[in-house]
Amino acid sequence: MRLRSPAFAERAEIPKKFTCDGENVSPALEWSDAPAQTKSFVLLCDDPDAPAGTWRHWAVYDLSPASSGLPEGSGRAGPGRGYKQAINDFDRSGYGGPCPPPRHGVHHYHFRLLALSVPTLRVPRADPTCEEVEQAAAKSLVLAEALLIGTYQR
Repeated sequence: MRLRSPAFAERAEIPKKFTCDGENVSPALEWSDAPAQTKSFVLLCDDPDAPAGTWRHWAVYDLSPASSGLPEGSGRAGPGRGYKQAINDFDRSGYGGPCPPPRHGVHHYHFRLLALSVPTLRVPRADPTCEEVEQAAAKSLVLAEALLIGTYQR
């Protein structure tokens, strides 16, 4: 399975537009080559370089198996998009762009796409956190995983 973004290349800098220093909108993402048995997707974005440990920026779940990407700005909070979004570590639903502490060096943002064997993810509550979504997508449900890493520093 492959995951890419037309906004930035693998291990390249994420443009300011997609960060807290810009418009803070989610970048467009595209994927391909998912297993035929895929029943849904989960998309996670986190920063393992955060000073207090992994900072979770975004989790999208119950994405249709027929989907092949998300357009720019898909991370805006709100219902009726055909998928669900979790509460990020900024304590809001949807996407929270890269926002590392100034002069903390380069941070690596991991966008992970998980192809799941179930159509609906069983989460512990109506408004789960990104971490709860990741835990619910247990390894036994994951058919394939793709990773895209972007960088950002302030």
